[in-house]
Formats: sequence, structure tokens, C-alpha cells
Amino acid sequence: MPKRLRPERLAALFGFVIAAAGFATPAAAQTVPDLVSTDTLRVCGSPAAMPFSDRKKEGFENKIADIVGEELGLPVRYYWLSQGPGFVRNTLQAGYCDVIMGYVMGGDPALTTNPYYRSVYVLVVKPDGPLAGVTRLSDPLLKGKHLGVIAATPVVDHLQANGLLDETRSYSLLVDREYQSPAEDMLKDLEAGKIDGALLWGPIGGYFAGQAQPKLKVVPLVNETARPPLEFRISFGIRQGENDWKHRLNAIIVKRQSDFNKILASYGVPLIGFDGKLMAGP
Repeated sequence: MPKRLRPERLAALFGFVIAAAGFATPAAAQTVPDLVSTDTLRVCGSPAAMPFSDRKKEGFENKIADIVGEELGLPVRYYWLSQGPGFVRNTLQAGYCDVIMGYVMGGDPALTTNPYYRSVYVLVVKPDGPLAGVTRLSDPLLKGKHLGVIAATPVVDHLQANGLLDETRSYSLLVDREYQSPAEDMLKDLEAGKIDGALLWGPIGGYFAGQAQPKLKVVPLVNETARPPLEFRISFGIRQGENDWKHRLNAIIVKRQSDFNKILASYGVPLIGFDGKLMAGP
């Protein structure tokens, strides 16, 4: 039976990048400041996690952080650490920063705000290939095809349930994105014909498929109803007990939701509405 992710692993997977535990060590020279800062929006950020964030501040979470800082009237400052085991403990809980910009709703150990987007796993294929018409994982066209998947992610369970696991090529979950990018490697293999389709978390698949030349087709897997779920609500992650901070951030989400949606759509993020239907996509 494929191994399912614990809540904290899910939070790491969808919030930023996964990195091996050996790489996740905070800078010892930094001093722990008072919690929550009143003169700076201190963001817990991953330095190499496109399309979410990077040191150049080119990710969609960087753009959304700028909007939050604008609403608070505060400059944005980052505490950088590759995300993986211990990320929340070594950043947010240690007091080096006050908010994680992308966190799975309800994921331990952080307190979460209201969600500001909901997305879903996707199947990425060649637009003129034999799988271009596939919309669900039970489609007979997938039988015997080679599919790429990130190891230990929820979609692995669905592949097993549909008898597709034997032909699957697995890509590493725990990597340091400063040096490796399994999603990009997977899509390069798709373009080269080494695999027939790629299964990725929506924001990742949508973004990198749009970077390909020619662009690849992105199919949001909104028709999958079996467990584990392939749709997740993403929020801001903060420290437990900071309810006033949560309410301030929730108010910003309500006020600037349309701006957040525009940013997310521009990065190719497939967005699911409150009614469960696809509202935007690549």
C-alpha cells in the first residue's frame, strides 16, 4: 500500500519545496526577535521553490506577500530556509518570521488562516499526444502507459487503485531544490518521450507546463472522488494562539482575494471555486 503523507509532510509539500533534513538548518548567527513584528512583515520563505518563492522574489507567494505588506503598511523581509522536516520548528516557531505564505489548511503544527486558494493535482501531457483527451485516472487509455509521479504523494494511491502503478516512474520527494527539481525533470522526460504523462500538484504542474516550448497540456483532476483527496485548500500558516494576527490576515484575504486570484492565474495555477468547480486554469 503506498505510504500516505502526514499533515506536516503535506504542509511542506504544498507550501514550498521539500528538502532533505540535512539541508534544513537555520543560520546560527541570527538572533530570535520578539513575536509578531510590528515594523516588518517577516515571511518564512524557501529560497529555491518556484513557482512559490525564491531569493529573487519571483514566485507567486512573493507577490502575494507584497500585497499583504502593502495592506499592513509594512516592508517585507524574508527568513530563508529550504523547507523540509523541521521547517516550521526552525522558522515560525523559533520566532524568526511570522507567516508562511502557503500552508495546507488545517495542517499541523501551525495555525492556519482562511484559505486564499484551492487547487488540485493535474495530469500533464503532450497536446497532440495519445493522452490529450484523458480527464480522469480511470480512463482505459492510461493502461500500459508510463506515467511520472512524485513518490509518496496522494496521487500514488489513485494510481494503485486504477492498476497503473506498475508502469509508473517515480521521482524523489525529498530533495534540495537549490540543486534538483523533480517536477522539471519529469516534464523534460515527458517532452523526450520517456514517459507519457506527468502527475503533479497543480501549481507546480501548471507553471512548468506553461514554461515548456511548445506548451504542454494541463488536465486538472477534478473528477477524482476517491480518497485520499487530490484537492487542497491553501492558507497562510502562523503560530498557534496568535488569533489577533489570524484575524488581521483573514481581513486582508477578503479584501484582496481578487488580486490574489489574478496573480495565481498568471502563474498557471488551476483554481477550484467554493462550489468545487474549476474556475481558472492553465
